[in-house]
Amino acid sequence: MHRSYALLLVLAAPAAAQSPAAAVLAGDRYMDYETVLEPIVSPDGAQVIFTRRSVDKMKDSFETALWIMNADGTRLRYLVKGSNAAWSPDGTRIAYLADGDPAGSQIYVRYMDAEGAVSQITKIARPPASLRWSPDGKWIGFVMLVPEEPAGWRIDLPTAPAGAQWTKAPKVVENLHYRADRTGYLDSGFIHLFVVPATGGTPRQVTRGRWNVGARQNGLPTQTVGWSWLPDGKSIVIDGNEAANAELSHRRSNLYAVDVATGAARRLTQPDGFWSGPIVSPDGKLIAFTGYPAGSFTYRTAELYTIAPDGSGMTLRSPGLDRDAESLSWGGENKGVYFTADDRGTSNLWYAQFGQPARQLTTGTHLLTTPSVAKNGTIFAVRANPSLPPDIVRVDARKPAAMTQLTEVNADLLYGIGLGEVEEIWYPSTGGAKVQGWIVKPPSFDPAKKYPLIMEIHGGPHSTYTVAFNYSYQDFAANGFVVLYTNPRGSTGYGSAFGNAIFRAYPSVDYDDLMAGVDTVLGRGYIDAERMYVGGCSGGGVLSSWVIGHTDRFAAAAVRCPVTDWMSFLGHTDIPLFANNFFEKPFWEDPAPWLKQSSLMYVGNVKTPTMLMTGVLDQRTPMAQTEEYYAALKLRGVPSVLLRFEGEWHGTTSKPSNWIRTQLYMMSWYRRWGGETARAAGARP
Repeated sequence: MHRSYALLLVLAAPAAAQSPAAAVLAGDRYMDYETVLEPIVSPDGAQVIFTRRSVDKMKDSFETALWIMNADGTRLRYLVKGSNAAWSPDGTRIAYLADGDPAGSQIYVRYMDAEGAVSQITKIARPPASLRWSPDGKWIGFVMLVPEEPAGWRIDLPTAPAGAQWTKAPKVVENLHYRADRTGYLDSGFIHLFVVPATGGTPRQVTRGRWNVGARQNGLPTQTVGWSWLPDGKSIVIDGNEAANAELSHRRSNLYAVDVATGAARRLTQPDGFWSGPIVSPDGKLIAFTGYPAGSFTYRTAELYTIAPDGSGMTLRSPGLDRDAESLSWGGENKGVYFTADDRGTSNLWYAQFGQPARQLTTGTHLLTTPSVAKNGTIFAVRANPSLPPDIVRVDARKPAAMTQLTEVNADLLYGIGLGEVEEIWYPSTGGAKVQGWIVKPPSFDPAKKYPLIMEIHGGPHSTYTVAFNYSYQDFAANGFVVLYTNPRGSTGYGSAFGNAIFRAYPSVDYDDLMAGVDTVLGRGYIDAERMYVGGCSGGGVLSSWVIGHTDRFAAAAVRCPVTDWMSFLGHTDIPLFANNFFEKPFWEDPAPWLKQSSLMYVGNVKTPTMLMTGVLDQRTPMAQTEEYYAALKLRGVPSVLLRFEGEWHGTTSKPSNWIRTQLYMMSWYRRWGGETARAAGARP
């Protein structure tokens, strides 16, 4: 650990370090918790704008505001409500998103002089996204849904009598993807690129046709579109898929060069694959992007590539890295690309200088994300670690060991607070696998005592637990629980082979990895084997429901937003291609694997008292998946309860009050079924 980094840890929480009787982090203080996002450095490198997210306690929602500071962290101050800031090329203005007329999100421009004039640039009916300034600063590009009326279906319905109140006509659905989590039922149409004068006016549509811009991983249209202007301002490069069968294409995307004046699009990437996130070099000679060729797999690391604007010379720039390259930024001399890469729960900055192997710039047990690179090589990013929530840091690319923290947005919340120690562990599992995990201990931990254990399982399944600060687990620890969280096979940050180990076998060896983790912690001697609990949401719901169908060693379970029946899930979910890709054949040709991998088929083995929690609006793992499992448990007489979370899409924590409810319900359920009293009452055999 670098000395500067260690010093920051000491300075961040002096009271906790000095007082053995420090207070603990209470769950209700979550309403005071803040995060930072998206640092964006000005063109001259002198100032940084970032998004600061906090809780609106009256509206039970999160609100965002843009804050600004000097590059050294001085003059930190509030700027304006909104998010997604983008500096104009000359640094005199910013574009950003905020609510406006006639309704919903709109594009605004703020002048960065002393007057600070603000103008609403758009008055559009659909929300814009992915803002980019043209090189001359005269235009702002963005993406937006272009509605398309579905083809009329004429039927000879009798004329309603005057004053009659007949039922509204049905919604006619002809697409596979007609709903999306956090949106609901989708309006017909396609995502396209627009430009609007930076002084305001009528947006002009650039791309057209029955296709979507934006790389679609699971078939759903997305407004997180990768695109970039060429220096002459006459063309842009954008990701998407114009194939006629794009809706049925799982993880397929190309890069296209588009003429801004005519909208004519030309495909650049010729090999089929998932290519996304293009950024054009300052001199316009190369385009950097990430992706991988098409193949039969469920996970593969996204590597760094470059290609010329005419589509020639596609070149892999990160050979041998076997980690996902993300958040690309060009170096000032057009000779290389900065990026971040997740590795074994951490994320650090890398630099790929062309003609040389990619090299890691920063080290440390932390998560560095969304870097913004100034022309002089100074980098601003968000950093978090087990003891520090997200804050903005500055890194000099020439001396990357010298990392300076610029913000402390939760210093007030953590003052005098004793946090639980987070210990990293590695342990063996079946097939010679080495698995990484972490243990969070109560702040006043005594290894001579016996503690209850909560094992939390991440979703995805292709995602990862990281070393970032986790409020939920600190809350569990503050309430006397030891927390175990691990990255079983299928997790990202360990290479393609590790992530793809569950292909067409999920759940499978990931279950072995989870149980091996439990055995490892039990071997430490401070866990009460009679008070162990398991939970998780989404992919964690899949695995927690699978776990209790394959072992009764847990005293209680909190299964949240699960998939329990793969066959019915295919018709319920907003991402049917995800399920379809996990099996070699569709279930109507061979249902056996679909049933074998469904936790519902093992509900007859369950003896564990189980709480099920799902949002009533969930379109990703819809309520029916939870209800199928719940009904089976009730019919079998297994102690169980169903919690239907109001106002929630996928997950149960998007509303601040629901985050607190989730924590409290879980701990209450675990305590109800743990210990001698519960066993005497017949909770467990």
